[in-house]
Amino acid sequence: MVKITGFTSRDVRFPTSLDKTGSDAMNAAGNYSAAYCILDTDVELRGHGMTFTIGRGNDIVCRAIDYLAARIVGRDLEALVSDWGKTWRYLVSDSQLRWIGPEKGVIHLALGAVVNSLWDLWAKVLQKPVWRVVADMSPEEFVRCIDFRYISDVLTPEEAVDILKRSATSGEGGGKQERIKEAEANRAVPAYTTSAGWLGYDEDKMKALLRKSVDEGYRHFKLKVGGDVERDKRRLEIARDVIGYDKGNVLMLDANQVWSVTEALDYMSHLAVYKPLFIEEPTSPDDILGHAAIRKGLASSGVGVATGEMCQNRVIFKQMFQASAIDVCQVDACRLGGLNEVLAVLLLAAKFGVPVVPHSGGVGLPEYTQHISTINYVAVAGQKNILEFVEHLHEHFRHPARVEGGYFVTPSAPGYSVEMKEESMARFLYPGEEGVSWWTTPSAREILDGEQI
Repeated sequence: MVKITGFTSRDVRFPTSLDKTGSDAMNAAGNYSAAYCILDTDVELRGHGMTFTIGRGNDIVCRAIDYLAARIVGRDLEALVSDWGKTWRYLVSDSQLRWIGPEKGVIHLALGAVVNSLWDLWAKVLQKPVWRVVADMSPEEFVRCIDFRYISDVLTPEEAVDILKRSATSGEGGGKQERIKEAEANRAVPAYTTSAGWLGYDEDKMKALLRKSVDEGYRHFKLKVGGDVERDKRRLEIARDVIGYDKGNVLMLDANQVWSVTEALDYMSHLAVYKPLFIEEPTSPDDILGHAAIRKGLASSGVGVATGEMCQNRVIFKQMFQASAIDVCQVDACRLGGLNEVLAVLLLAAKFGVPVVPHSGGVGLPEYTQHISTINYVAVAGQKNILEFVEHLHEHFRHPARVEGGYFVTPSAPGYSVEMKEESMARFLYPGEEGVSWWTTPSAREILDGEQI
């Protein structure tokens, strides 16, 4: 029996705005950050979870973590995970905290950190990586992890069990046990790269990084667009010069919500000639019918529509699927209220036949999403889909995500893979301890005293 005895939240920020890593049409100068949650117990194990932000406001999420984590202090871990759906409902049911959501925004980001720290702790107790904890569940146990409120009109628990039972005996590789063996052989999740595609990179840097990615064996490449159509056309010409049109390489684009519906259709009329697989986040993440209109308008060009990293909850995803608004579901590991809600979206996507390609472009996200994509392949959809990998900040984690031979190396260490090194947390804690944190050094003044973009 493991009892939760306390918690700590930490505001950890990395100065990525200095070199424009992560820059896109909507977010020009982000400092990749983790609103971090640590659960203390009456044994040596601790649960680690985090939510990804890009700087200012990370402290607000940490404060919300404090409110939510306090709700499970003194509780036994076994009791919390024995009926996961009930626990999740409990965590979103504080009426006063719920008012500042409900089930969306800052409070939901914080919930993701707390819930995922519980999964991390439980997996450590079981001595398994999180993906394997879920893969070893029966269909009924899997379904008990989910709160079906608001989605049972589209997906019932009974239907979800049927989806999982069918997946266990069918799909790629023949069935669930065969796919687990593929995962153990590091062949479950093929990777794609965005490392060359940040909008703030100049053309020479972009070209060099694309060539490096090709040499490393990547076959899927994503570029940010939406700043200026003529500049984007030049960048896409360079990209196609490097990766070609007939070499088996795939190009994807991401606008990060910068356009209205009509602007998206007009802008993409100039970029469709470069044959992208999809345009990601072409408009507001809340505009379900807008996404449907863009998808319909682009159908003749062969360009699909993808979204999900800013979708607030399972209800938005439900409606995206109902409206046939997206070709690719890009569920985020932190935007939703932790792994439980992600599992609900995986089942919804499986019912509607929409491939899941999680959003994975921030600090800690590949560490999380490698588990999600493995779960989806092994236990839910039975279909192999690509996953984003960005080559920065992994060195700060005890068990960093890695790509070898074009595939993610399947996590094997117990937990959810986001446990950060103590020295990294201390060095990048904000505002941090004088003489310890980078944020107290003269180098930080460029950000602290600079324009707040």
